Amino acid sequence: MMTPMRSVFPVLALAVLAGCNEKNEAPEPIRPVLSMKVEPQAANASAVTGTVEPRYKADLSFRVLGRLIARPVYVGDIVKKDQVVAAIDPAALELAVRASVADVSRSQAQLTNATGTEGRQRTLLETDATTKATLESAEQSRAAAQASVIKAQANLAKAREQLGYAQLKADFAGIVTAVSAEVGQVVSPGVSVVTVARPDIREAVIDVGDDLASGLQAGTPFTVRLQVDPSVSASGKVREIAPRADATTRTRRVRIALDNPPEIMRLGTTVTASLDAEQKMVIRLPRSAVLEQNDKRFVWLIDTASKTVKRQEVTIATNEDGSLRVTGGLEAGQRVVTAGVNSLKDGQSIRIDQETQP
Repeated sequence: MMTPMRSVFPVLALAVLAGCNEKNEAPEPIRPVLSMKVEPQAANASAVTGTVEPRYKADLSFRVLGRLIARPVYVGDIVKKDQVVAAIDPAALELAVRASVADVSRSQAQLTNATGTEGRQRTLLETDATTKATLESAEQSRAAAQASVIKAQANLAKAREQLGYAQLKADFAGIVTAVSAEVGQVVSPGVSVVTVARPDIREAVIDVGDDLASGLQAGTPFTVRLQVDPSVSASGKVREIAPRADATTRTRRVRIALDNPPEIMRLGTTVTASLDAEQKMVIRLPRSAVLEQNDKRFVWLIDTASKTVKRQEVTIATNEDGSLRVTGGLEAGQRVVTAGVNSLKDGQSIRIDQETQP
C-alpha cells in the first residue's frame, strides 16, 4: 500500500519542471537601438573647386642624351611654332656628322676604284688576257663597294638628323606652363624639359565624389565662376569623366569644356563649378548601419508598428567621405538600425532609443 508521503513526490517534481519551463520561455529583453529614417538627399548641391587647364598640352623632350646649354624660355612665356625652347651641347653630334661624312668619302673612293677595276677586267676578258673568274671577283668587289656607299650615306643622314635633335622646338604656338630642367643639367631622351600648352582651348578640371559623378554624363551643363570674383563666369559642359576613382582621394576627375571663357580665366586660375541641372537625389547610410555577410550587404529594417527588426539586403556604393550610397533595396520613409547590427536577429523586439542623422 502506497503511503501518502510517496504520492507527494511526483507532484512536487512536476511542479519543479513546470517552473523551469516557464523560466526558459521568458521573453527576450527589449533592446534599445539607434536608428535613422531613410530620406533622399541631393548628391552634392555645393559648388566644387577646380582649376582652369588647357585641353591640349605637350611635354617637350629631347630624343638624344646631352647636357643642357640653353633654355631661353620660362613659365608664362608665349612661344611660336618651331621656336627653339631648349638646346643641348651639339659637340658630340657634330663629330658624329663629320665621321659619317668621312665614311661616305672613303666608301665612294672605294666604289670608284672597284668600278675601274671591273671595267679593266672586262676589257681584258675580251682579249682573253684574264679569266672570267677574275672578272666575277671584280664585279663582286664593285657591288660590295656600292653597298658600303649606301650604308655610309644612311649613317650620314642619321647623324645629321640627330644633330637636329640638339635643338628642342615647340610643336605649336602656345604658352609655357612648366620647365623641368636647368642649364648644365644632363637630360635623358624622353624626359620632359618644357611643357607648352594651347591657351585658346581651356577647360575647368574638378574632382568630385562618386555620388555626384554617378549623376553626370558627357554634355551635363555647369556654370564655372572665378573664385576671387564670382561675377565672372562662363558656361561649360562635361567633356570627360574619369572611369574610376582615385585610390587615395576616392574622387573622380571631371573635365568641363568652357564655352568662350573670358580672358581673365587664365590657365591655372582657381574656379568653382556648379551644376545647372537639377540635383540627383541619393540615399546615404553610415557604415555602422550595414551588415556584411558572405559578400552581401544587409540593413535591419524597423517595423515601427510591432517594434521589431527584419534583415533586408541592399546594394551600395562608397562615397569619398566614407559614407555609403544605397543603390537598391531601400525606399524613402523606411527606418533602419544604425548601430549594433551584428548582434540583432530577425523578429527581435527593439526600442528606438535615439535617431541618427545620415
